[in-house]
Amino acid sequence: MDPIRNPYAPGAGQRPPELAGRDEQLRTFDVVLERVAKGRPERSMVLTGLRGVGKTVLLNALRSAAVRKGWGTGKLEARPDQGLRRPLSSALHQAVRELGHRDEESVNHVLGVIKSFAHRDAGAGAKLKDQWSPGIDVAAVRGRADSGDIEIDLVELFTDLGGLAADVGKGIGVFIDEMQDLGPDDISALCAACHELSQSGLPVIVVGAGLPHLPAVLSASKSYSERLFRYQRIDRLSREAADSALTVPAADEEADYEDGALEAMYAATGGYPYFIQAYGKAVWDLAPRSPITAADVAVAAPEAEAELAVGFFGSRYERATPGERDYLMAMADVALAAATEAEGEPESVPTADVAATLGKKPQSLSPARDSLLKKGLIYSGERGRIAFTVPHFGRYLRERG
Repeated sequence: MDPIRNPYAPGAGQRPPELAGRDEQLRTFDVVLERVAKGRPERSMVLTGLRGVGKTVLLNALRSAAVRKGWGTGKLEARPDQGLRRPLSSALHQAVRELGHRDEESVNHVLGVIKSFAHRDAGAGAKLKDQWSPGIDVAAVRGRADSGDIEIDLVELFTDLGGLAADVGKGIGVFIDEMQDLGPDDISALCAACHELSQSGLPVIVVGAGLPHLPAVLSASKSYSERLFRYQRIDRLSREAADSALTVPAADEEADYEDGALEAMYAATGGYPYFIQAYGKAVWDLAPRSPITAADVAVAAPEAEAELAVGFFGSRYERATPGERDYLMAMADVALAAATEAEGEPESVPTADVAATLGKKPQSLSPARDSLLKKGLIYSGERGRIAFTVPHFGRYLRERG
């Protein structure tokens, strides 16, 4: 079939042509936007899930929904080696510009507060040449969001932003990807600021996306975080939604799938959105004609798996040291040994079993485990257990040998 007309998009964070299976989250967010803009109490949102389930795509879709409502929005991606002030200042600068407030004096005041908040990134007493600026041309507002205490400063900053948004009857949305990578102080400050917003009713919300253990990270920072956010678990697609992700874009290009092909695609992808796009692209390029058949899926499977091995699995595997790779392989072996015919491999495995497989004491493996946690290759959803952040990673490791 014509590769130029191939509708599938297996890029990182790239929106697929059909955002299937996420209608509930989109509807929920529309309600949140309307309630917040009207001054009604509402919680910020947190999306959690494994890599490849489309969290970033959904986060971008929610941001687009806010933009359509006339909100000011800004997005950032958290990094383990970076504090919150710089990326958040840039994101909020963009949000204020999008808001379209016409009172220049009010806008300049808030921009000055953002600049003051950003300048504290260099530390107290830093020389002007060492101060980072988010490209704001107004003077920094002294005595506001510049105490150096990130929790105090963020509460003051969000309060001023909320006041500006309330003036125009709109809201401001802060969208944070990879939220679990924020430092402990930044997480604590973010929770405190969201708590203040929920009490004051100001129209500012935070929408975060992260790995499955993000709720535990938030809870460890502030006990009230369990009630502070609306948590949405983003999982693999149902069979019906997975079929739609394939057939709707194909129909736009006057192509179709046989039922057997759709069944084979779901069996191969497990309903994970990234895998669906990767398989969809490979099958489309290699299928001779429409309708696409189960035989076409079988022919294209090696190419799809090769693409995933390099772009999805391999890029993560290469980040691990030899000792860390041994730990990952032991996890895969433990999961396979615990697999059942009805449920397949378990999501998580005991760290004690991993140590036993390697013939070592659990304490001696702590450095490797901690490094893999920091690299985002594994996560711990509960004490004494560990899991891959990437679906089907155990199968990839075993096939790699």
